[in-house]
Amino acid sequence: MAVLGHVDHGKTSLLDYIRTTNVASREAGGITQSIGASLVQTKEGKKITFIDTPGHAAFAKMRSRGAQVADLAILVVASDDGTKPQTKEALEYIREAKIPFIVAATKSDLPSAMIEKVRSDLEKEKISFEGRGGDVPLIAVSAKTGKGVDELLQTISLISEVNNITVSKTTTFSGVVIETSKGKSGPLVSIVVHSGNLAVGDEIKSEEVAAKVRGIFDWSGKAVKSVTAGEPAQLLGFSDLPPVGSRLWKQKEGENLPLKDKSKSFRKFETKEGQLPVVLKAGSSGSLEAILSNLDQKVLVLASSVGEVNENDIFLAKSGKADVYVFESKVPSGVAKLAETESVSIYKFDIIYKMFEKLAEEMKKGEEIILGKAKIIAEFPYEEKRVAGIKVSQGIIQKNAKFRLIRGDKVIGEIKILSIKKGKGDIDIAKQGEECGLFFAPQLDFKIGDDILSVKNK
Repeated sequence: MAVLGHVDHGKTSLLDYIRTTNVASREAGGITQSIGASLVQTKEGKKITFIDTPGHAAFAKMRSRGAQVADLAILVVASDDGTKPQTKEALEYIREAKIPFIVAATKSDLPSAMIEKVRSDLEKEKISFEGRGGDVPLIAVSAKTGKGVDELLQTISLISEVNNITVSKTTTFSGVVIETSKGKSGPLVSIVVHSGNLAVGDEIKSEEVAAKVRGIFDWSGKAVKSVTAGEPAQLLGFSDLPPVGSRLWKQKEGENLPLKDKSKSFRKFETKEGQLPVVLKAGSSGSLEAILSNLDQKVLVLASSVGEVNENDIFLAKSGKADVYVFESKVPSGVAKLAETESVSIYKFDIIYKMFEKLAEEMKKGEEIILGKAKIIAEFPYEEKRVAGIKVSQGIIQKNAKFRLIRGDKVIGEIKILSIKKGKGDIDIAKQGEECGLFFAPQLDFKIGDDILSVKNK
């Protein structure tokens, strides 16, 4: 059961009521920033696994993955807010996954709730509701009062029966990775079991990594000896983190699936002008993927990984003249001191859009403003040297500014103007439309038709 929808529309609060927990109050900025799963048992004794997917726009891929590993979805829409961009995006993922779904109109206890508006907005998105010629249920719920929650759980059970959604009866184990992170005991891998059973001591593998299960924890963090089909769990035993979304098998049952060769996964980076080099660290693979998929093209990622910042990250950042950006992860005091010694800046964030804002701010620092542009239209000899005759086509050409000599799209080099001559005298500024002579150093091999560009950093 995937729970999808727009940011701040009450997905996690609804689950809090269902599972009588209080996850929402612990989330930075009120935003679910990692993908997790929980198991709920109804009054009738039926078990439902919920996958809570993030609502912020940056987590589009994680929401998509949430729908793809589920048999049924709940599309959450706030009754006081209506359909939003991520609502439509979540609906697309549900349709791509081709799974049945329920619309939960949350915050229905508020005076500003408009259930019919939610219905009409979604009908514009071609959803056909029950009672109006379709089969999609719409249920008004409240995480505050509990209104509609029993009806929601009953509807989930009914739809599961109608669509023959049952736990796989095969004894062959298979699971899917929905999140990874690094804890004090080592790499942690969150999974949902699709079929079979998994127990402590079992040897498992994905297409890229293998592990012997050293520990299993249920969704509430309690250590258990085994998990079975339909249940979520967190595993200890991996030395390397498997990719989020990858499938898992037991070693013997998946012997025909060789591990991928990762020896060619290393890349070399060369920073170009205008790029912002960074080293990224995140608390989980899902968060890291979300960050990487939403970065500006000008951000050059020298390295990215899950876990706390280490000394290698600092030395890599120093060699690449980069800063370290950390999301929901730790910076040990020793590493922080090393960064200070090596003049490497570390920026920590627990809200993803704050990181993007900082990156945008840093990129602007490297941007340049064009003060003036001129075309070389002639050449004059002067004391066995060359003077470029120019015509200013944009802005101003000022003696003490920063200049580049450009030929087509190629920068020939940086130059410094020693004097600007107009007639028999020297001037400090040439304005748009004016013609004058430039004497600059070094004496680059300029040609008629080249451009002189005057810039400054923002």
